Amino acid sequence: MKFTSLNVMDNLIRASKHATFPAFLMTAVILQLPTNALAADDLAPISWPLLIIGLIGGLAFFLYGMEKMSDGMKKTAGNRMRSILAALTKNRVVALTVGAFVTMLIQSSSATTVMLVSFVQAELMSFAQSLGVILGADIGTTITAQMIAFKLTDYALIMVAVGFCLRLFGKNESVKSIGDTILGFGILFYGMKMMSDAMKPLRTYAEFIDMMKGLENPFLGLLIGTVFTALVQSSSASTGVVIVLAQQGLITLEAGIPVIFGANIGTCITAGLASIGTSREAKRVAIAHVLFKVAGVLLFIWWIPQFSALMKFIAQSFGAETARQIANAHTFFNVSIGLLFLPFIDFFARLVIWMLPDRPISKGVAPAVWHLDDAMLSTPALAIDLARSEMARMAKIIKRMHFGVIHPLFSNAPKNDDVFPQLTLLEGIEMRKRKIDFLESRTRKYLLQISRRELDGEQATEIAGLLAILNNIRRTADIITRTMVPQIERKNTLDVDFSDEGKDELLDYHMKAGKQLERLENVLREGTKKIARKIKKKELRYSDLDHHFRQQHIKRLLEERPESIETHRIHMAMIDAIKQINIYTASIAEQILAIEAIEKKGHKTNKGSKNKELVN
Repeated sequence: MKFTSLNVMDNLIRASKHATFPAFLMTAVILQLPTNALAADDLAPISWPLLIIGLIGGLAFFLYGMEKMSDGMKKTAGNRMRSILAALTKNRVVALTVGAFVTMLIQSSSATTVMLVSFVQAELMSFAQSLGVILGADIGTTITAQMIAFKLTDYALIMVAVGFCLRLFGKNESVKSIGDTILGFGILFYGMKMMSDAMKPLRTYAEFIDMMKGLENPFLGLLIGTVFTALVQSSSASTGVVIVLAQQGLITLEAGIPVIFGANIGTCITAGLASIGTSREAKRVAIAHVLFKVAGVLLFIWWIPQFSALMKFIAQSFGAETARQIANAHTFFNVSIGLLFLPFIDFFARLVIWMLPDRPISKGVAPAVWHLDDAMLSTPALAIDLARSEMARMAKIIKRMHFGVIHPLFSNAPKNDDVFPQLTLLEGIEMRKRKIDFLESRTRKYLLQISRRELDGEQATEIAGLLAILNNIRRTADIITRTMVPQIERKNTLDVDFSDEGKDELLDYHMKAGKQLERLENVLREGTKKIARKIKKKELRYSDLDHHFRQQHIKRLLEERPESIETHRIHMAMIDAIKQINIYTASIAEQILAIEAIEKKGHKTNKGSKNKELVN
C-alpha cells in the first residue's frame, strides 16, 4: 500500500460516521501485516522493502497521532491558555513555570511561542520576560517523551476506539476534543508499535548493531539527531524513534543522548526557518531559542559519560529501563538549561537584540501583520485571539491618527509626525490609513479562514461579531482621512483662527474621543466587559456634551463673532466627525458585549445540559 500523505488519515477520520472506524482499522491492519511478518522470526532473512514500509508507515502514524493529540489538547485548553499566559508577572520563575504548564496542556511549543510574539508586539510583556516562558515551554514539551516511554503500545487500538467513540457520540465540543486527544494518543502508540515490530529483525543484524554503536560518537549522534528532526519537523518523533530503538535493545543510553541533543537543536532550527518572512519579534524569539539549545548542548556534550551515569543512578531507584532513561535525559537536559539560563535571560535578550536590532525608521516600509499566524488556524480559539490582537493594534493605529489630525488645525502645531519624524503629520496619517486598509483586508481573510474550520456555536458567533467590528474600525479610519483631513486643507486657506472658546471645545471633545479609542484598544486586546460598558456609558455623556458644544457655537454665531463665522463649516465638520467616532466606538463596544452575552448564555446552556444528563 502506498502511503502518500498524512491527509489519507485525516480523510479517513472525516469520512462517513458509520464507515470511518472500520476503514481506519482496515488501514491499520493492512499496514501492520508486513511488519508482523517481519517480527515473526528474528532469524529469517530481512525483507528491506517491508522493513522500510513498516518504519515509514509507523512514523507517519506517529506524526499524525502527535498532530491529532495536540489539536485535541489545544481545543480543550486553548480558550484558557491565552489568559494564563497574559497573567504572567515579571517574576522569571513564574514565567518558567507557566510556560512549562501551558505547553504541557496543549503539547505545542509553537503555539506558546506564537502567543508570546503576540504579547511582546502588543507590549504586554518584554522580550526578556518572554524568554523565561520559552525556557518553560521547552520543559513542557518533554512530557511527550515521558508518555511514550510507557509501554502502552498493546493498548493503542483500545485508545483509538475510545477516542473515536467520544468523538462520534460526544454531545458537546469539550467531550469531542477529549476524544480527539485520546484518539491521537492511540494512533501515536500504534505508530510506535509498527516501528518497533519493523525493527525487531535488526536485533540480530550485526551490521546495524555496529552502526548503532557508532552513534556513541557524540558528534555523529548530534548530527543525525539534528538532521532527522529538521526533516520530520518534530523533536518528539526523533525522541520516539530513539525510545523505540532502546526498547528493542538496539541503542545504548550513551548513544541515545547525543541524538536527543541533536533533536533539541533540530526542532528550533525548523522554527527558525519558519520565522523567515515574519515579524522582527518572531525572528528574535527563534534566534533566542536556537541560542538556548546550542549553548545547552555545548555545555552537556563533553560530559555524556557522566550524564549517562547520573541517569542510570537515578533509574536504579525505579528500575527504569534504557527507554525511560533516555526520556529522563531529555527532560533533565531541558530542566537544567532552563534553571541554568534563567538568571541570564536579560543578557540573552540584549544579545539577540544586538544580533537583530530594530530596523531604522523608513518612509517606504510596507504594512505588515504582527499577530496573524496561519499555523494557528487549526486551533480556532487561539486564531480568534490573534485576530482580536491584530484588531486591537488597528485601534491603536487609529488612535494615533486621531491625535495627529487635530494639531495642524492650530497655528502652533508641530509639523512632523511623532513616530516618523521624516514624515509630515498628514503623510503619517495617510501612511497609517494604508496600514488600516491592509490590516482590515488581511484580518477579514483570516477570520473567514477560521470560519471554514470546525467551530462551536460560540466561536461562530464571535467571528460574525468580529467581522462586523472590522467594518466599524475601517469606517472610523475613513472619518479621519475623508472628513477631518480635508478640514486641515480648508483651514489653511483662511486668514483667521478659531475663537479661543471654540478651540478649547474642539480640543476637549477631540481628547475625549481619543480616550474612547484607547479604551477600545484595551477592550479588543483583553475582552474586558467593564471597559466596554464604560465606553457605552461615556458615549451617552458625550452625546450631551456634543449638544452643549453645538449650542455654544451657535451662540457665538449669533453674537456675530468674525472668527466663529469664518471657521463655522470647519468647526461643525469636526464636531460631526468626532461625534461619529464616538458612535462607532460605542457600537463596537456594544457588539463586544453582545458576543460576551451569547457566549455566557452558551456556557449556561452547556452546563444545564450536563446537569440534565447527570439527573437522567
